[in-house]
Amino acid sequence: MITSIVLIKTNVDQIPEIAEKIAALDGVSEVYSVTGAHDLIAMVRVAAHDDLADVIPGRISKVPGVASTETHIAFRTYSQHDLEAAFAIGLEA
Repeated sequence: MITSIVLIKTNVDQIPEIAEKIAALDGVSEVYSVTGAHDLIAMVRVAAHDDLADVIPGRISKVPGVASTETHIAFRTYSQHDLEAAFAIGLEA
């Protein structure tokens, strides 16, 4: 699974509507409305690297109101959830 973080600039008067449209796209797992230089952050999870082209420039960038995107591809994922699951292996309650 390949995960990418997509920073999105939009028309600010349409952020909720644009976020809902992006969240409904195949390959998009979450969309966050954020403060700062970007308006939205989308988490994209796909099976193959080539699928990123279908999702990001092929779908997200084509949503009306999306002005620009900046994509970051994750090398490795670290999360508290994963650490807790790893330490719980073999423990009986």
